[in-house]
Amino acid sequence: MPGDPASAMFARFAGQLQPEAIDALRVAFGFTNEPLYQQYFTYIGHLFQGDLGLSVAYFPAKVTDVIATGLGWTLLLSGVSVIIAFGLGSLLGVIATWRRGGWLDSVLPPVLIFLGAFPYFWLAMMLLYVLGLTFEAFPIRHAYSDTLAPAFSGEFILDVLKHMVLPASAIVIASLGGWMLNMRSTMVGVLAEDYITMANAKGLSQKRIMFHYAARNALLPNVTGFGMALGFVLSGSLLTEIVFSYPGQGYLLIQAVRNQDYALMQGIFLTITLAVLGANLLVDILYVWLDPRTRAR
Repeated sequence: MPGDPASAMFARFAGQLQPEAIDALRVAFGFTNEPLYQQYFTYIGHLFQGDLGLSVAYFPAKVTDVIATGLGWTLLLSGVSVIIAFGLGSLLGVIATWRRGGWLDSVLPPVLIFLGAFPYFWLAMMLLYVLGLTFEAFPIRHAYSDTLAPAFSGEFILDVLKHMVLPASAIVIASLGGWMLNMRSTMVGVLAEDYITMANAKGLSQKRIMFHYAARNALLPNVTGFGMALGFVLSGSLLTEIVFSYPGQGYLLIQAVRNQDYALMQGIFLTITLAVLGANLLVDILYVWLDPRTRAR
């Protein structure tokens, strides 16, 4: 890419810095003429010390401090949204399959798939316009009111939850149909298995068969998808966060791209990678709990 962050910052000060300051900025940001392998090992050394460099967009803040400010908000917004969409979508898929041919099985899947075909940001803008601007039912920007200071109090928590409603609803609505259809397609195959017939022959209650026998086995493919979705939570729903000016990882990432903040971009991508690896480990643990056949003998 043309230019570098040091030159961009030098231009931003519009003559307030001396010409020799640009060389000091390049050194501070790690832009040197050393061989690439030496730069790489320097980066690895600083990485193991927890030093990801300085942020250009939020200079002179450290990258780790900047990521920490957005990490909690992204975990709160996207994490809660993914969990709600996964839980509600899987439950609806189980009930719709168990009562095939009913209104839930006939009407809800096409409606949810239709809504899920729209991009996140379009749904976010529609919710913002209708519920935020027209009816003024919910706040339209930020994670909490400007008049409140962050504190562990009932008033602040309620305010944060109120600000979450619109962005979280956009994420849930857009992904709910996929979870429901995945669960439904798996449940159809599970209901044809011999152990379901045996459970019915033993006279077990329909509720026990539906949840303990059918749903538990049908849930395994959805758990894999849930693990991957949970891993990518840290990337944030970038456009949704931008629409609502929500201070999460996605919003930080777009600011890093705009300011050529390579150190912040690297830090965010590294966080996402570690999250995906951690989510895969969590899925493996859940598999052992859900499917006894995977346990070592």
